[in-house]
Amino acid sequence: MSKKKKSRQFTFISEKFYERLAEMFGVSLLNQIKETFVERPTTFRVNTIKKTRLEVREKLFRAGFKFKDVSWYKDAFILNNKSKKELLKLDIYKNGEIYVQSLASMVPPLVLDPQPGEKVLDLTAAPGGKTSQIAAMMSDQDGSTSDGKLRGELVANDNNEVRFARLKHNMERLAVIPADLNDEVEWARNDNWRVFLRMENGSKLCGEFSNYFDKVLLDAPCGAETRFIAHKPKTFSYWNERKIKKMAYKQRQLLLSAWGALKPGGILVYSTCTFAPEENELQINKLLERNIDVEVINIETLGVIKKLPIVKNWKNNEIHPEIVQKALRIMPTKDIE
Repeated sequence: MSKKKKSRQFTFISEKFYERLAEMFGVSLLNQIKETFVERPTTFRVNTIKKTRLEVREKLFRAGFKFKDVSWYKDAFILNNKSKKELLKLDIYKNGEIYVQSLASMVPPLVLDPQPGEKVLDLTAAPGGKTSQIAAMMSDQDGSTSDGKLRGELVANDNNEVRFARLKHNMERLAVIPADLNDEVEWARNDNWRVFLRMENGSKLCGEFSNYFDKVLLDAPCGAETRFIAHKPKTFSYWNERKIKKMAYKQRQLLLSAWGALKPGGILVYSTCTFAPEENELQINKLLERNIDVEVINIETLGVIKKLPIVKNWKNNEIHPEIVQKALRIMPTKDIE
C-alpha cells in the first residue's frame, strides 16, 4: 500500500482584516503595515534590579553577542548576530539579569512612569515582563534606593492559573520577590516595599481597592492583531470580527474596574497589541462618556517612535477630540509591533 501525499495548504491573512486596516489608515499605510507581518529580531531588556546596563553589555560582549541600542529606552537592546535560543543559554538570562521582551511591550511601563513610594497596580500582569519593568523603575537606576531598599507597593494580578504560575516564576527569577514562597501571594521586603501577586477576577480585585492606586496599568487582553506573522497561520487563523466584539466587552469591564481602583489625581495607562478601534479608541470614548472626571493626558515621553494616526471615526462613532490629539498608536516596523 502506498501512502497518499497530503497536499500542502497555506492560509492567508483575511482580506476582511486588510479591508479594516485600509478603512482605518488608508491604502498607502496599509501597504507599509503589510510589510511588518514578519518575525521580528530578538529584543531584550536589562533587569536593573540585578545588574546595571554597563555590566550586562560587558557580559554580552565577552560572550560574542552583538546588538543595537534602542534610542528611546537605554536599557533595551536588539540582538544582531545570534539567535534567541543562544541568548537563552547565557547565565545572564538564566540568572534573571536580562528579560526577553518585545519592544512594544516595554512602552506602557515607560508611559506609566512609576515612581518610588507609589502604589501601583498591574491588572493583567502575566507573564510579568511589564511587572518586573515597573518594579525596577520604582527604584533608583542602579536597582536600589540610597538606603538599599526598594520603595512602594506593587500589586500584580492574573486570573489564569497557568499564566499566574509563569508570573510567579518570573518574579522570582528577576528578584522582584524571593524564591520558594510556596503558596504565599504577598511578600513584604520591609515597611517600604510590598509586592502582592494575586490570581483574581480583575473586576473583583479592583473592588477591593477602591480609589487606592496612584497608577494603574491595564495592558488589556486583546485580539493581538499586531502579532500576525504572514507565513504562520496559527498567529492569525483565529481572527474574526466576533472575536473583536468578545474582547471589547471584556476590556470594557476591566477598564471601568481599573478606573474605580485609581485614586483621584492618579494615572491609568490603557494599552493593547491590536489595531481594532473597538479595542482602542472606542474603549476610551466609552470611558469618557461614562465619567466626567477623566482627563486624557498627552503621551510626550516617546517622541522618537513613529506613530500611526488615531482613528477619528469608526462605524458611525465619532472619536473624542482629546483621544485623537493625545493617544498613541505605534507604527509597526520590522523591529517593533
